[in-house]
Amino acid sequence: MSNVNIKPLADRVLVEPAPAEEKTASGIIIPDTAKEKPQKGQIVAVGTGKKDEPLTVKVGDSVLYGKYSGTEISIEGKDYLIMREADIFAIV
Repeated sequence: MSNVNIKPLADRVLVEPAPAEEKTASGIIIPDTAKEKPQKGQIVAVGTGKKDEPLTVKVGDSVLYGKYSGTEISIEGKDYLIMREADIFAIV
């Protein structure tokens, strides 16, 4: 897990996306242009929650989120997504 020096605010979380699939189940290599954006990742930082709405996810949780959820940010050459907890569908 990453040691990121970012503290999301309120109900926001920082997610490290899982790597995109490199090849199909049958072994066909997928070019970068055709790779699906991952919809699974790991929480690396969480905010403090909102008043009367504590966060239900914590650092280290593996989560599923919407295909277009969050805002992509790059920290020290590594890509992350910052999103509201409401954009997360499930903990897996």
